[in-house]
Amino acid sequence: MTPPVTLFTGQWADLPLEEVAAHAQAWGYDGLEVACGRHLDIARAVEDDAYLARFREILDRHELQLFVISNHLTGQAVCDDPIDFRHQAILPPQVWGDGDAESVRRRAADELKQTAVVARKLGVDTVVGFSGSKIWPYVALFPPVPAEVIDAGYEDFAQRWNPILDVFDNQGVRFALEVHPSEIAYDYETSRRALEAVGNRPAFGFNWDPSHMMWQFVDPVNFIIEFSHRIYHVDCKDTRLREHNGRRGALGSHLPWGDPRRGWDFVSTGHGDVPWEDCFRALRSIGYSGPISVEWEDAGMDRLKGAAEAVSFMRGLLWDLPTASFDAAFSTASQEPPA
Repeated sequence: MTPPVTLFTGQWADLPLEEVAAHAQAWGYDGLEVACGRHLDIARAVEDDAYLARFREILDRHELQLFVISNHLTGQAVCDDPIDFRHQAILPPQVWGDGDAESVRRRAADELKQTAVVARKLGVDTVVGFSGSKIWPYVALFPPVPAEVIDAGYEDFAQRWNPILDVFDNQGVRFALEVHPSEIAYDYETSRRALEAVGNRPAFGFNWDPSHMMWQFVDPVNFIIEFSHRIYHVDCKDTRLREHNGRRGALGSHLPWGDPRRGWDFVSTGHGDVPWEDCFRALRSIGYSGPISVEWEDAGMDRLKGAAEAVSFMRGLLWDLPTASFDAAFSTASQEPPA
């Protein structure tokens, strides 16, 4: 039984869920990773069972399964400092409210708790999202940042997220943090420290997305192996690394996506440098059997082409596992009596 292939709806928020579902069905996806916001209004869903029934009816009519829901944008505001115009542009109005920073963080935490409740109502046991980070602005460590400031950032994360994770525990739902620059966990060491900050509690794990690891020179295969017990979900986005020419930097130089002067770019799945076969072999070796979710981002390709191609590319790598060791035939033959 091969893992199901799903489509993340975050990059399709300009379209109604009905239209995204119709595309996904036509392209052959097994389901959707639905992004909260336009496609799933948490504030409404937690109160209105009829709204949730209509939501499910759209998926059922298009023969699409639901394995996870995602609430990246609200999660970003739980720990971020500063809270500013960037958050106002992405947050639901009820979370942004009056824009007071601490009030926004509190309302964001409340909506993440509600997201766990909605997930359980939908029969989903995993929520994918962001955490935000109080210490991401200090990533360059200049002006000099004392170690206690970094320590306080992880303490802030634990204080804000443990009460959220308590609700996840009560609902029987797990939170899969996308390991991503600007979050409390963005590479190997910060992922390890984030787990330690919340006491390695089972409610907290990771959404593995190799695209963000590639340009940081983090081995996505080794990450799977090292955090095998914490890979709760998989997003598949690709990254193309451009040849170093002495001018291209890893941080992007504030250049727009798709600019050839950048040192790297996100590209449609299968068009970049992620070692997908090695990654999928590693995922199967740790027993991951959950959804493989395609996240389309490519400044140089139309999304209708990219998303349609990606599902076929993924399926080409998700072959059935063998039922016996490849050398079992030799062992069997050696035990047979001669003719």
